[in-house]
Amino acid sequence: MTAIKTIDIWYFNAGGGHRAAVTALDEVIRTQQRPWRVRSFNIMEVLDPQGWYKRVTGTQPEDYYNMRLRTGFTLGLAQELKMFQAAVRVFHPAIVNILQQHYLGAEPDLVVSVIPNLNRPMCEALATLPGVPYVTVMTDIADFPPDFWVVPDQSQHVVCGSDEAMRQARQLGCPESRLHRMSGMILRPDFHQPLQFDRSEARRALGLDPLRPTGLVLFGGHGSRVMSAIAQELEDVQLILLCGHNAPLARKLRKMKASAPRAVVEFTPEVRRYMQLGDFFIGKPGPGSLSEAVQAGLPIVTVRNAWTMPQERYNTEWVRVNGLGIVGTSMRKLKAPVHELLKRLDEFRENVARMPPNRAVFEVPDILERILTGEPGVSIGPKEMGGELLA
Repeated sequence: MTAIKTIDIWYFNAGGGHRAAVTALDEVIRTQQRPWRVRSFNIMEVLDPQGWYKRVTGTQPEDYYNMRLRTGFTLGLAQELKMFQAAVRVFHPAIVNILQQHYLGAEPDLVVSVIPNLNRPMCEALATLPGVPYVTVMTDIADFPPDFWVVPDQSQHVVCGSDEAMRQARQLGCPESRLHRMSGMILRPDFHQPLQFDRSEARRALGLDPLRPTGLVLFGGHGSRVMSAIAQELEDVQLILLCGHNAPLARKLRKMKASAPRAVVEFTPEVRRYMQLGDFFIGKPGPGSLSEAVQAGLPIVTVRNAWTMPQERYNTEWVRVNGLGIVGTSMRKLKAPVHELLKRLDEFRENVARMPPNRAVFEVPDILERILTGEPGVSIGPKEMGGELLA
């Protein structure tokens, strides 16, 4: 009888991608019926179980960051990241002590982190359980050194979703035996299932022209105020605007006049279906949204400027070099980039279609199995998976 292994996956709620990765992995592992017990832990709840931070400040530690994402006010996050990393260094001994006590009580067989910035104390604390592997699964397309995802000189396994992340990890001293390659970012399992519906009829039901090129505008679960500027700038382009939980934004967009049809959608669990109704994607260069767009076959319009979060700046290079779309300089000035993409839409579609299949959510459990059994890291090279154009 196979012994059941306990897999602990750690996340935090700064942005939605970390928790989404945990949920996706947990779903696949359970569907595959592996002999594992999967537990998930929010590190902030473990470090502050009594909620003292919220009692003193009135908010959770992640709330300020998430508020910045919702409002789009992300200028200066690179400097704030350095301040946060400095605070982690100051409190390093206390964090290690708390995590050591947790590990001793939890007794996992494998610890998986989908968290940046905190891997040094998390990995160091696990030394209290000799022989238990520590694995970091990157939810960014590339690292943002130093001490963001990869921690040099520690017994950290690293799972990377791009050739650039692999190169960075090697440069930081991660040995090949602890370096593992997945074929992209972790997406929900249902993104890998085909949708069966009449695309033309679905567009008509939304009041859209089924033959007109359509942009899908998406800025996460709470939308973004910049969507009104995009809608005004692109009044001659057919759009589907996904506003998430932002009902005031949806009402404002519905009142705006435009020469092209458009559909304004509030919160929906069917984001993947709406992606299938679009011909191209407009949004910020987040690793999840870009990966979902490519998975749906959509060329990309995004931007890079001083407001772009530091860990997402490489993503725009990934778009450019792989020919996946157009990178502009401002979300408020998208007319030229969008019309350029429309002129070359077939070219960009072909480039998106040539991207290697992304099976990361199904590959990670196999990687974890190999680590549990002590097998060395496996790097999927360009020839095996189609590779990236950016070395």
